[in-house]
Amino acid sequence: MRPSLCIAVALAFACGSSGPQGAASTVPPGPPDAGPPPPRAEPPGPEIAGCPIFPAGNDWNRDVSADPVDARSDALLRHMGAGALSLHADFGADPKSGIPYVVVAASQPRVPMTFTFASQSDPGPYPFPDDVPIQGGRDAPGDRHAVVVDSGRCLLYETFDTHWLGPGLGYRAGSGALFDLRTGALRPDGWTSATASGLPILPGLARYEEVAVAREIRHALTFTAGTAARAFVHPGTHPGNSDAPDAPPMATRIRLRASYDLSRATGMSRVILLALQRYGMFLVDEAEGSFAAISGATDSRWDDRDLDQLKEVPLSAFEVVRLPPVLTR
Repeated sequence: MRPSLCIAVALAFACGSSGPQGAASTVPPGPPDAGPPPPRAEPPGPEIAGCPIFPAGNDWNRDVSADPVDARSDALLRHMGAGALSLHADFGADPKSGIPYVVVAASQPRVPMTFTFASQSDPGPYPFPDDVPIQGGRDAPGDRHAVVVDSGRCLLYETFDTHWLGPGLGYRAGSGALFDLRTGALRPDGWTSATASGLPILPGLARYEEVAVAREIRHALTFTAGTAARAFVHPGTHPGNSDAPDAPPMATRIRLRASYDLSRATGMSRVILLALQRYGMFLVDEAEGSFAAISGATDSRWDDRDLDQLKEVPLSAFEVVRLPPVLTR
């Protein structure tokens, strides 16, 4: 504001209006108190190929940074290896790392599916192309997950130990699971999926488009570490194998402590660590090893040197978000 205008305004308030002496001020009253600002709206949930990856308010997409800490947090984390383990990106620029996925149209032909664990699998046919990408490669050992998104119906198909049987013959797999991306409905309690926890794979992957392009992850991630109890919590539906008293139930959710200093984290790693503070990550499977492995999608554009920053973050920097009711069936 210019000085002359300031003086004029000051004189006006000091001397009152030009009306009769002693008359009430004609300055209009201010607006009534509107009260506190409305709560911050939840950001829109993640999407893929025009489909939501579960509704915005779904457990996967909920900010848990202010949720209470579980009373057994320290004990559960010790069992997971908090005294020794650090983070590790179980994905990178190597095309054989991470978990691949493919998006198909509603017109994709359905093929027969044969499952080893048929009683806990969703029956075929599945919209799997003959060249569906398989974790690690078509001839790789290991978990051999396959993930297919039907963009026309917004359905997610996932399999474990996936093997192509030949043209027109479909696939053989250990297990198969179908998820409706529009509803986020859980599998029946006690059922596995393509993961040991009964959780889906795709919603918990760090994807390049989120991390390096949008520079924001708006959902929980998943990780593997140690052994899990013969129990689970929702959104998981299947127990682990450990009888140890402090073993965490499958789908235990942990988050990076708000007090953890991220000032030195940069690039992709910083985006991932911020998501771990806001949304945390679910224990999706058991895995012995020297690190807590974060799940991510296969993509040759990942920067391995950037992702190596995650190795500097110890598992002891996390805390367990208060668990929902623990189930054992």
